[in-house]
Amino acid sequence: MQNYIKHFNEIDIHNVPEVGGKNASLGEMFQKLTSKGVRIPDGFATTSAGYWLFLEEAQLKDKIFKELEKLDKKDFSNLRKVGAAIRNYIGKAEFPQAIKTSVEKGYNALVKNYGKEISLAVRSSATAEDLPNASFAGQQETYLNVKGIDELIAACHKCYASLFTNRAIKYREDNHFDQTKVALSIGIQLMVRSDLAASGVNFTLDPDTGFDKVVLISSVWGLGENIVQGSINPDEYFVFKPSLKTGIRQPIISRKLGSKEKTMIYDPSGSGTVNLETKKEKMEQFVLTDSEVVKLAEWSIIIEDHYNRPMDIEWAKDGLTNELFIVQARPETVQSAVKDKLKITTYKLLEKGQVITKGMGLGNKISSGKARILHSPKESDKLQQGEILVTEKTDPDWDPILKKAAGIITDQGGRTSHAAIVAREVGVAAIVGAINATKTIKDGEDITISCADGDTGVVYKGLLKWDETEVDTKSLKKPKTKPMLILADPEQAFKLSFYPAEGVGLMRLEFVINNSIQIHPMALRHFDTLKDASAKMEIEKLTHHYPDKSDYFVHKLAEGIAKIAAAFYPKDVIVRTSDFKSNEYANLIGGKEFEPLERNPMIGFRGASRYYHPKYQDAFELECKAMKMVREDMGFDNVKIMIPFCRTLKEADKVINLMANQGLKRGEQGLQLYMMTEIPNNVILAEEFAKYFDGFSIGSNDLTQLTLGVDRDSELLSDIFDVNDVGVKKMIAMVIASAYKTHTKIGLCGQAPSDFPEFAQFLVENGINSISFNPDALITGIKNINIAEADKVSFGMASNSN
Repeated sequence: MQNYIKHFNEIDIHNVPEVGGKNASLGEMFQKLTSKGVRIPDGFATTSAGYWLFLEEAQLKDKIFKELEKLDKKDFSNLRKVGAAIRNYIGKAEFPQAIKTSVEKGYNALVKNYGKEISLAVRSSATAEDLPNASFAGQQETYLNVKGIDELIAACHKCYASLFTNRAIKYREDNHFDQTKVALSIGIQLMVRSDLAASGVNFTLDPDTGFDKVVLISSVWGLGENIVQGSINPDEYFVFKPSLKTGIRQPIISRKLGSKEKTMIYDPSGSGTVNLETKKEKMEQFVLTDSEVVKLAEWSIIIEDHYNRPMDIEWAKDGLTNELFIVQARPETVQSAVKDKLKITTYKLLEKGQVITKGMGLGNKISSGKARILHSPKESDKLQQGEILVTEKTDPDWDPILKKAAGIITDQGGRTSHAAIVAREVGVAAIVGAINATKTIKDGEDITISCADGDTGVVYKGLLKWDETEVDTKSLKKPKTKPMLILADPEQAFKLSFYPAEGVGLMRLEFVINNSIQIHPMALRHFDTLKDASAKMEIEKLTHHYPDKSDYFVHKLAEGIAKIAAAFYPKDVIVRTSDFKSNEYANLIGGKEFEPLERNPMIGFRGASRYYHPKYQDAFELECKAMKMVREDMGFDNVKIMIPFCRTLKEADKVINLMANQGLKRGEQGLQLYMMTEIPNNVILAEEFAKYFDGFSIGSNDLTQLTLGVDRDSELLSDIFDVNDVGVKKMIAMVIASAYKTHTKIGLCGQAPSDFPEFAQFLVENGINSISFNPDALITGIKNINIAEADKVSFGMASNSN
């Protein structure tokens, strides 16, 4: 009798026509990657020959194909009816004895090897599935915690029927697969007891931007269906691949604690699963240890290297043995298909409306339209082309209608949820994990969704105007003067890594402190003696998973810096130490207790003066600790440190000695120190300051303010505040000349060189080494530099000819 199964040790990637992409990949990894330490649960797969035998013995071919001929391929108005009819035919047909016998042999072999008390995961794998140009993810059904041969045969029967779910039929039509030639294989695999531990999804690149130097790991408690379906917000970790490959001590560059509201476990009453509320203490702790995150990232790179392409990987942790396993791997199909990453489309809102809700923004785009609130795919006829779908969550049953949506908003889910994956595939803006979107957004109202400003997506009331610009950076000539970026938000770093910048000329720490940390560092350093009871409660809430509150500041700050350093590695990333004014520091949680009341904070207790002062030195030491962690533990030697508002040579000496005492000694391990040049004294004494610093960065706003004696924030004096003023330009020319004399690198940070071509020309003529721009001004700035450099060459040639 013919055998209709193949064991994993008999399957490799060449068996796709027989067992489908999912099962072929499992067999390939089981055979070839187990020796490299990657754990794959054992199993077997039914072959496509078994599927065709089933159709033949039950005389289903003609019935199925005739139903498919009735399908309305334009509007899919009868999709539900056609799908239901075919599934009904398959469900009522008798399951062939030959396939039963083969499956039973495979099952008995697993029982013999692993014991009688085994449970199984039963997954469908179409024979055209998981090819590089189509993911097929979630199109057919999966059955978990299947026990005994009778339940196994029943699950196999249901898998055959699931080849014709409505979503699978529509997906094949959309991807131009011949419906009559796609068969089904069933993967039958030992169930990892992740119901007692955890599961998750890995991508070997950032799925939002295509940045390929990281592994993204998402994790939840219990079985992995919750994360795939987008039912909950998972923990997320980014691991930097180059650090992992070189054995750096700490390759994890970002951790984000998810809420993980549900935990899916085996049904205690028998087979199948149930979804339970997660206990509060587990919601508030990370699912994985650092060593487990690193192990999963290492395996992901092994899998990626084996297949020589970015991968989408599912993993599970066994709660009985505490072992990790890879349970699926398929090619990543969205970012891998983007052929030209040198074409940059930027989106910018031109107006702001009333904010309705926020969540995790995906797609780096802006979209608008009527909001359509749906609670089930059965309401799909309500969604019109170009409307924005608002729902609790999506799963593969939604796929047939999602292409009609101009955007997607869900209450639940993370960046590896079903809604997030589909949004990337269809190329629309999406906001997931918005929590209360279905309650705060009104059905039928006009809304705008913006995902153009980093990690947070915002839903605005009304149809707002925005600007959309595409630039082919291949057409931009690379100037001699280095164009660099001014950055503050780490969540934008991976997207901006594709911009034609030579690194980051100014990373502002204030954004990370204000948005990610939120707490005054002195309040963390002196938490036990904090007088403000309400501030103490807020701090405890944010830092409950940090026994030492200071570590919260250090780790959060280090991860913010590391994400930007990773995005541009090995190019320079110049990080400016914190430069809040006292009134801004006071607004942080617990800040009022540590900050003086000043009449003029702009020229008060700020910059270098704070760092060695008893009122702030403890906090600056935390900044130093974070910098040291980034450079030494995480391996980002491209990070240079810049001191702001350093008024005198004595201050320079004090701060540099303090940093050296904290393990940040200039020159050791290649550490370079820069100084912001923003005070006239920095210009006058530039040659003396050069003895303390490796580079200068001109802060044009403060230098203009202090040269002209004008409050830059004063509307009354706005016509006087002018970076093109003769005196300001003379200051800039003087410090550039001093930098050349002392062989000190010098750049400028500011908007002026993009706003004023003549200012860019002035800088180039004076020999500035680099100019740093905000991201939205970079392209214009590069064009202005190129014009200035061309004019400089022309002028030089003309002078020589004279």
